[in-house]
Amino acid sequence: MSRLVNTRGVIFSAMGAISMILAACVMPGQAMAQTCEITLEGNDAIRFNLNQIAVPAKCPQFTVHLTHVGKLPKMAMGHNWVLTRKEDMAGVIKQAMAVGAAGDYVDPTDPRIIAHTPAIGGGQQTSVTFPTRLLKPDEEYVFFCSYGAHHVLMQGLLQVVR
Repeated sequence: MSRLVNTRGVIFSAMGAISMILAACVMPGQAMAQTCEITLEGNDAIRFNLNQIAVPAKCPQFTVHLTHVGKLPKMAMGHNWVLTRKEDMAGVIKQAMAVGAAGDYVDPTDPRIIAHTPAIGGGQQTSVTFPTRLLKPDEEYVFFCSYGAHHVLMQGLLQVVR
């Protein structure tokens, strides 16, 4: 009987591993956050390593750690992370362009911005933590780099998941 239990344990462990592998293959570029934080990478090729972030509804707050894995300095290839409602993205970007490099391409007084990081250069890291009560499960949110015109290539969707 103990052999049957061991066999079942091995089968269930193998099935769990297979499920995790399949989930990783089916959802490339998506952060499957089971915790209340995520690490996002930006690089010198003007790309984020993720294009989707899932925020668990159970989290009272959520932290985004931004790491610039490139080598170029901020003035040549700065990156930041900005979160807005999807419908607000164009207006926030327009305002970011008006602020320019001197303000890290973010207007901190813009009420349409839910959360943002400062801009960083190659080899640097930064983080932002924001209350999830600002997010509604039925709303569409986008994250992007507002530095220069990086938003064209560096953007993704953020959603609240139950």
